[in-house]
Amino acid sequence: MTIEKNVDKDKVEIILEGRLDTQTAPLLDLEMAGLTDMRTVEMDFAKLDYVSSAGLRVLLNVQKRMNASGGKFVIRNVNESVMEVLEMTGFANILTIV
Repeated sequence: MTIEKNVDKDKVEIILEGRLDTQTAPLLDLEMAGLTDMRTVEMDFAKLDYVSSAGLRVLLNVQKRMNASGGKFVIRNVNESVMEVLEMTGFANILTIV
C-alpha cells in the first residue's frame, strides 16, 4: 500500500492505494499517530482495493481521536468492494463517507 499525505494548516488529506490489511495497517496507524494537531482528516479511497479487519481498526481509531478532539474525519471515493465491507461491518453507519 502507498500512502500519500497532503497537509494544509490543520487539515490533512490521506490518499491510499492498494490494500489496507494486516501488513499495511500499522503503517497507516503510525502516519495517523503523528497528526495530533489536525482538525480535519480526509481519506481518499479511490485507489484502495481492499480493507481488512486490521484496516478497519485503524479507521475506528482515527474516528475516535477526531471525535475526542472535536475534529472531522471524512472518507471519500469509496469503491464498491470496500463499501461492501464497510456496510457489512456496520462501519458505514459510524464513519462519514461521501
